[in-house]
Amino acid sequence: MSLKTASILVIDDDVDVLTAVRLLLRPEVKEIVTEKNPENIRSILARQEFDLILLDMNFNSSINTGNEGIFWLKKIKEEFKSRAAVIMITAYGDIDLAIRSLKEGAFDFMVKPWHNDRLLATVKEAVKRKTSKGAPDPADNASSIFDTELLGESEPMQDIFYKIRKIAPTDANILILGENGTGKELIARAIHQFSNRASRPFVKVDVGALTESLFESELFGHRKGAFTDAREDRTGRFESANTGTLFLDEIGNISLHQQAKLLTVLQNRQVTRLGTNEPHPIDIRLVCATNIPLAELANESRFRKDLVYRINTVEIVLPPLRKRGRDILLLARHYAKVYSNKYLKPALELDEKAVEKLLNYHYPGNVRELQYSIERAVIMADGPVLSGRDIIFSPIETATVMEEVVHTNLGTLEKNTILRVIEKHNGNISKAAKELGITRTALYRRLNKYDI
Repeated sequence: MSLKTASILVIDDDVDVLTAVRLLLRPEVKEIVTEKNPENIRSILARQEFDLILLDMNFNSSINTGNEGIFWLKKIKEEFKSRAAVIMITAYGDIDLAIRSLKEGAFDFMVKPWHNDRLLATVKEAVKRKTSKGAPDPADNASSIFDTELLGESEPMQDIFYKIRKIAPTDANILILGENGTGKELIARAIHQFSNRASRPFVKVDVGALTESLFESELFGHRKGAFTDAREDRTGRFESANTGTLFLDEIGNISLHQQAKLLTVLQNRQVTRLGTNEPHPIDIRLVCATNIPLAELANESRFRKDLVYRINTVEIVLPPLRKRGRDILLLARHYAKVYSNKYLKPALELDEKAVEKLLNYHYPGNVRELQYSIERAVIMADGPVLSGRDIIFSPIETATVMEEVVHTNLGTLEKNTILRVIEKHNGNISKAAKELGITRTALYRRLNKYDI
């Protein structure tokens, strides 16, 4: 079926959206029907079968659950028995719901505001796939678009691949969250690789490692003589990334003062080099990463909430390796191949004991720890098989975990002791402090620390 013979139904409570889609598609399709009220979907589908349905994710209707689009998608597929391909229409804030809609049977989704040529291409592909396969299968596009540097067959990683594929072509600012070693930089590079800026610069800055004195110079640039060591003019990272992608790693570690400087640049979309008063406009796609959980990042005593909103149009949360199941073996075999080639060894296989050991480990260092463990095993291996005794995990990570456990246990012990003594003295802080052998000020600090 060609687009010229297709009939399309568009359902959205925004009249402007309906008008825009109708004007765009009317010259391209056989018929286009628009509807503002989703309650009328049943009667419309009872009268006519459509090849494609464009469906909004949220309506001002009696179904006010925040995921109305999912509700109506299920109705269309299960109750109304429509064979039409469905494309969801969503805003940035609904990306997670839109990804869920793919699992519920949607062909694809478009993020508002869209580019007309991209919407038209998606509509054409949906009609083409419906004709060739009878029903579209969104899983076909899951991870095949990614190279060997980004591997994963587990459900959490498939969700991330879906999200990358959908948000990469937009200019939405992305915040990547996850423990150290989970691959946040790989995700940032994948977003750039599949964006419309792929041929432009990708510039990475570890902002958490920049001192207060270097922060502005490194990011915004400086003129010769702006400060003691400024011996020549320098272009900052923002200008270096102009028209491309700027990746700010460890964003959660910058000070409140640095945050204010960064926020000003992002709001004004221009930088002023140190030692000058001349602003330079910038056009960047911003991707940030941190190992700090979002709830902790949103604590205004540590991080400005207005900056969190600015950098977090869409968030991607990377799972720790211990929650990725048999992705562990997929990655282990990949690294075994890489390091066998590097060290001029024959292809190495994992024996049963090695597989068992790999799957039963908790990986505090995540993918990075697995990578180094496999490299070490390949170096030490004597034959064509990696055995369980060849797999040795980092004592550094083990020591870190034990230190965290001891710290947690001591903290719990101290908190319980304080609670018990305060209760003994009926809330009298002076008497409790005296029995604990600390000052009232020190006790108040501990009360704040443990949120007592």
